[in-house]
Amino acid sequence: MPSIPPWDARCRASDLPSGISSLESSLGSIRPSWSRDRRRRSGGRNGGARPSRRFERKTMRAVAVIPGKENSAHLREVPDPAPNEREARVRVVEAGIDGTDREINAGLYGEAPEGESFLILGYEALGRVEAVGAEVGEVSPGDWVVPTVRRPDGCPNCRLGEVDMCLWGKYKERGIKQRHGFFSDDFVERPEYLIKIPEALRSVAVLLEPLSVAEKAIRQAFRIQRRMYWAPVKALVLGGGPIGLLSMLLCRLRDLETYVYDRDVPGSATARRVEETGAAFLSAQEQSVPDLARRVGRFDLIIESTGNSRVAFDAVCLVGNNGVLSLLGIYGGDRTLEVTAECIGLKLVLGNHLIFGSVNAHWTDFEAGLNDIDRVEQRWPGWLAKLITRRLPFDRFQEGMTKEKDDIKTLLEINPAV
Repeated sequence: MPSIPPWDARCRASDLPSGISSLESSLGSIRPSWSRDRRRRSGGRNGGARPSRRFERKTMRAVAVIPGKENSAHLREVPDPAPNEREARVRVVEAGIDGTDREINAGLYGEAPEGESFLILGYEALGRVEAVGAEVGEVSPGDWVVPTVRRPDGCPNCRLGEVDMCLWGKYKERGIKQRHGFFSDDFVERPEYLIKIPEALRSVAVLLEPLSVAEKAIRQAFRIQRRMYWAPVKALVLGGGPIGLLSMLLCRLRDLETYVYDRDVPGSATARRVEETGAAFLSAQEQSVPDLARRVGRFDLIIESTGNSRVAFDAVCLVGNNGVLSLLGIYGGDRTLEVTAECIGLKLVLGNHLIFGSVNAHWTDFEAGLNDIDRVEQRWPGWLAKLITRRLPFDRFQEGMTKEKDDIKTLLEINPAV
């Protein structure tokens, strides 16, 4: 295999090895546009070096777990990080608690950084840059930022900036796998992993990371469907959690006839949120997944976000001709299912159905998410803020480790005064 060049701002498609230069133009340049469009204003090779602000070595608060140990989440003091020449120091304002955080706290997975016994939780965060290293010009003190989650392992995809499509699987993830997360007062990060947030959107910007996951799933669906003429009309979202509701929004922004199927009941808070966007709410209390085909017909696009393997397999039979099923849930365990063979051997083949899995997000999905947050705020003012159903002070993090009825997104207010 030819050698793959490192991810670099100067790397052009024509510079790439044979077989890689055909990377579709929809990816844009190899380097993220928030860096591409704003060349270093100062520092490094483009001007006089800017010294980073000096910090005395001290400690900070962090919520951590002992990976593999059930209910081990605890507040601890850890060294307060200082940025190197190519890093920014970010003060965390608020962070979202996700099902992944709860599962790691349950001991189901999670890996500590090498040489450490604990893992700082959290991978959804909004913060403000406090200081930057001398060679950083992409962000400045005072900027609002959202960090991305996954870090590359050097595989061909990662070197091309496609860390969400990592080939070797040795990536690291903040707050999940071998890298500390953002449930802490501060963190340091390289600017290529920070998304700048406009002041006007910061009140709901903590939702950008989960939104990016939905953005990728829908982007990939449309991209793969370039194999044919495809003009979807009807969409189904399975699951009314954060990813499901954000996926619903993206479908509605495309004016698709959209349905959301969830365990909640008609008239519930979830049902009302769905209906406010013009989508229809379908309750699992009233019909099973197979029943949906008889009630509302088949779908051009289905986004599965429940994490329930039974729901995922039943959804196969709901896909219409030339339709797409995108799986976003994680289906662990050793559960055995009986599947209707007709769905696989007949409808899937004769109907040109597409089923694919999607995880994490590309930097273009974060940028698309920012644009869509602005569009949602204009079309349904205040709707996104309703997804934030609980706010907890940092020292009450334990309450967030249990999901309450009607919870959508719980936030930890870590440094709300920033």
